[in-house]
Amino acid sequence: MRHQKKTIKLGRTAEHRKALLANQVCSLIEHQRIKTTLAKAKAVRPLAEKMVTLGKRGSIHARRTALATLRQKDAVKKLFDDIAPRSTERNGGYTRIVKLGQRKSDSAPMAFIEWVDAAQIIEEKAADEKKAKRKAVEPVAKQKEPAPQPEEPPLDEEKPTPAPAEEPKPKKRKWFGRKSAEPEK
Repeated sequence: MRHQKKTIKLGRTAEHRKALLANQVCSLIEHQRIKTTLAKAKAVRPLAEKMVTLGKRGSIHARRTALATLRQKDAVKKLFDDIAPRSTERNGGYTRIVKLGQRKSDSAPMAFIEWVDAAQIIEEKAADEKKAKRKAVEPVAKQKEPAPQPEEPPLDEEKPTPAPAEEPKPKKRKWFGRKSAEPEK
């Protein structure tokens, strides 16, 4: 029986597993959301939530404990300065796992793991970027259109026009000895 043996082993040795989970939590702190397999996301969640709990305490001992686990000073600083203060009213459940479906190559179930409180910040940034791109594209389109000029009588000397550039042919690719079909023209 496996009573009270809740460690998710992930097919790794204890040292490898500990380093993997620490790196995943550091990536989660840095990027606010990471895409990983569902099993790894479920293994990362308890460690990430323990780190936020340490961050909420805010003491030197808690900071040193987090540094001993994560081993990255900048991640610990961001955890204590940004992520933990956002979660002061919350009593747990700091992360969310969103299932994505299966990976194409090996059909492993994939998932996003993200901070619950960071969803609003990410959506606002994406909306601002879209608006900025649209505004930047519109003036460029207006500049490219030449203003209509009054027609001038043609001169006797006509300048030679450059020959139209030919479209490059698609590269032939061979995968496992098969030839790709040529596109019909």
